[in-house]
Amino acid sequence: MKTTIVETLNDLAPLADYSLINTLNIDPDATEDGIDHHPRQVFSGHFVPVNPTPIENPKYIAHSKRFFSELGFSNSLATSEPFMKMFSGDTSTLPEPMKKQGWATGYALSIYGTEYYEQCPFRTGNGYGDGRAVSIFEGVLKGKRLEMQLKGGGRTPYCRGADGRAVLRSSVREFLAQEHMHALGVPTSRSLMLYTSETETVQRPWFNNGSYSRDPEVMIDEAVAITTRVAPSFLRVGQLELFGRRARKKEHPNALKELEQIVLHVIEREYNAEIDQSLALEEKVLLLAQEFRKRLTALVANWIRVGYCQGNFNSDNTAVGGFTLDYGPFGFIDVFDPRYQPWTGGGVHFSFLNQPKAAERNFGMFCLALKPLLASNEEAQNILEKIKREFPRVMQAQMILMWASKLLIPHFLMT
Repeated sequence: MKTTIVETLNDLAPLADYSLINTLNIDPDATEDGIDHHPRQVFSGHFVPVNPTPIENPKYIAHSKRFFSELGFSNSLATSEPFMKMFSGDTSTLPEPMKKQGWATGYALSIYGTEYYEQCPFRTGNGYGDGRAVSIFEGVLKGKRLEMQLKGGGRTPYCRGADGRAVLRSSVREFLAQEHMHALGVPTSRSLMLYTSETETVQRPWFNNGSYSRDPEVMIDEAVAITTRVAPSFLRVGQLELFGRRARKKEHPNALKELEQIVLHVIEREYNAEIDQSLALEEKVLLLAQEFRKRLTALVANWIRVGYCQGNFNSDNTAVGGFTLDYGPFGFIDVFDPRYQPWTGGGVHFSFLNQPKAAERNFGMFCLALKPLLASNEEAQNILEKIKREFPRVMQAQMILMWASKLLIPHFLMT
């Protein structure tokens, strides 16, 4: 069988297939031209079309040769001008049927099982979401549906007044971490491209030379960068939470329907092989909860296996697909420490060996988001509650298997 090699954007274009923006609801207040770069409330709809903001004078830093090979991409693509333009934020000349506009999504925030609204500039929850991440491509490559997202791709309506940029320092760290985690066998988003700007900078807090300060002391100029991360989807627990909250509070007439739509989209994107599409909605919802519990508990056990700590393990940083999504404040332990926390702004609740408990809290918010879809079926609600209640038992079973594997204890001795 002949293998197709993607050598140009014209080769990539026929593989485009935008299931999210073709099947879910657009923000009814969105602009037609995608120029939507200032903070505002988004009251309904699943996504906002928005143009990424190109970085000035892009310069190639790195691409994942292994991932390029897996996707069937020619390595020469990485430094070709059309490819560099696209993945440094200029989508204005993409060949059809690729979209010239990207999209950003809103989500809710809960921290360790508590709903928060303060991080939204409007204190309503309608302004929190992808503030500097813009998805620009969805398609089917080598039989797998993948979404490509620019981190640092400019401001969106969810930017909360920030500049929408990422800097080279943190982008290099994320690029390496994603491919490192993949090599360790941990489910994760992947790294495709990394470009920086030769001229554009932004200010970020940093430390004086030789400082032992806990908190940054000065503002410094740093080169901006865009890293392209790739995943089956970037759907988060926080997204389901947003629509679950709106349905629960009846914020608009279409709120319950929008929750149903995004849940069915999650099932289609992430759990198509596990959940029969012909089942009734309530059956699908319960199976989704079971399957996500299985993936989330396995993921956290994997994190602990490799010494990884997600320093900001909020619901909005939890992928519904059950893989590692956010590489903001994270770290790998050098010496075993149950209370290790890589982020000075974090706390014990997100420390290394508290990650199973944090995952349980995020799973609880996931189940809460699903509840409005089961409102008319008390039996289904009870089953969902049982699935949630049994999370610690399933998590502990995954941890025992992981520790046994590390200690080379044969599986039959564990049964």
